[in-house]
Amino acid sequence: MSEDKRERLYLFDTTLRDGAQTSGVDFSVEEKAVIARMLDDLGVDYVEGGYPGANPVDTEFFSSCPGFKRATFTAFGMTKRAGRSAANDPGLAGLFDSKAKAICLVAKSWDYHVDVALGITNEENLESISESVTAVAERGLEPMIDCEHFFDGYKSNPEYALACAKAAYDSGARWVVLCDTNGGTLPDEVEAIVTEVVKHVPGTHLGIHAHNDTEHAVANSLAAVRAGARQIQGTLNGIGERCGNANLVSLIPTLLLKPGYAERFETGMTTEDLGSLSHVSHNFDEILNRAPDRQAPYVGDSAFATKAGIHASAILKEPETYEHIVPECVGNRRRVLVSDQAGKSNLLAELQRVGLKVEKDDPRLGRLLDEVKEREAIGYAYEAADVSFELLARRMLDSVPEFFRVESFRVLVERRYNALGNLVTASEATVKVTVDDETMISVGEGNGPVNALDVALRKDLGKYQPYIDDLELVDFKVRILNGGTSATTRVLVESADGEGRRWFTVGVSPNIVDASFQALIDSVTYKLLRDGAPAP
Repeated sequence: MSEDKRERLYLFDTTLRDGAQTSGVDFSVEEKAVIARMLDDLGVDYVEGGYPGANPVDTEFFSSCPGFKRATFTAFGMTKRAGRSAANDPGLAGLFDSKAKAICLVAKSWDYHVDVALGITNEENLESISESVTAVAERGLEPMIDCEHFFDGYKSNPEYALACAKAAYDSGARWVVLCDTNGGTLPDEVEAIVTEVVKHVPGTHLGIHAHNDTEHAVANSLAAVRAGARQIQGTLNGIGERCGNANLVSLIPTLLLKPGYAERFETGMTTEDLGSLSHVSHNFDEILNRAPDRQAPYVGDSAFATKAGIHASAILKEPETYEHIVPECVGNRRRVLVSDQAGKSNLLAELQRVGLKVEKDDPRLGRLLDEVKEREAIGYAYEAADVSFELLARRMLDSVPEFFRVESFRVLVERRYNALGNLVTASEATVKVTVDDETMISVGEGNGPVNALDVALRKDLGKYQPYIDDLELVDFKVRILNGGTSATTRVLVESADGEGRRWFTVGVSPNIVDASFQALIDSVTYKLLRDGAPAP
């Protein structure tokens, strides 16, 4: 099918509303504004910002227009209550007072819920749907209806579920969205049911809203598209209540890159937009203050990572042998991991990536490979800490400036009762560092020994301090490699900077504090090296 004859698919993001139902996630007004702009820049068609009137944050967010360049600002709400007119319904009034350009109203489409949850008749529910849609359209806004529990309702009473969808469409709804609210419907069921629905409501007016309770939200969304639905609702990184929603970060590249969809459909996104997908996904995780999922499809650090030497050799010759798309299409990159299973192909690929040019017959390459395997035998894990590997390789094959030298460090841990009689534990660390023959002693306090060491180390590095002011330790993982209180410990530290870049370093020692400090020193050294700090 030629591009000019492709059918249009519309992407509807509900991160700021349905995604906000995720346990532990609460967006501020400022965070909502930042995320909304990210979504607009990405090229989604609708950004559902929340439920004005439901809480102060959403009400404030909808008090002004975000100034989107591409997306339609959408509000969520409920159909009017039975027994009162749309003009006198306070919920609808709050929606009409907002700056939204489109309004998505939730409506019951399972007769069981109409009876139990709403306590009204089926006919009253249909009237509420029709009158609410009409009221939205009369105000020049784009009306949509979310048919809640549609698939369960259809399986229980198909005639009534269809009647709800048709009532919305006949009243002027631009979109009638079929919701798998409980997330228990499977792809074959979704495809069969949507196929029947399009006989009553045109697919150009049908949407799909899938939850991920069986890990099928993406598959269910694609099944609905195959059956005729032309709007897909989802969230960034699949966040949402319970097990989450359909993951737009997985759906978008599938729609744009896989021939079965790309040749048949078009979206409002360009290939340039798609190239920013990994950045958007990771930046969103930064806002949530959580580590990105390394194994996330398309955008995860491991999505195009290869460990086995034989695979690495094949990838270097023919990337498509182990990659289903070109990683750069989604803003990701190929990673050839270095581990005790690695061969020279892995090393050469990783060295090339970090800018070290080494001939494949260079004898130093064999020595580096032996060193990696020896270190991994005692507990180092370079496949998870590529920065520590890069520093090791540069020290053996090139050079790494000694920006600073740690002369000594000391950590004290005190457990005592405070003035309120509560038992507390406090840590204090002292680090003695030399920079350009100048010795500095810094003291740091923290809620644990590693936190205190991190604070002390980064407190004063002399002329290098401006380079590490935005450095932050964001994650800390400890693994005991063998049993007993004298066991060898591996510590993996994840660091980040003000630009949102993240990296991992590793340390190994029988002493957990020493292992942690090794990883911290690597992290600071890498930041100075990468940012071009002058050598001593």
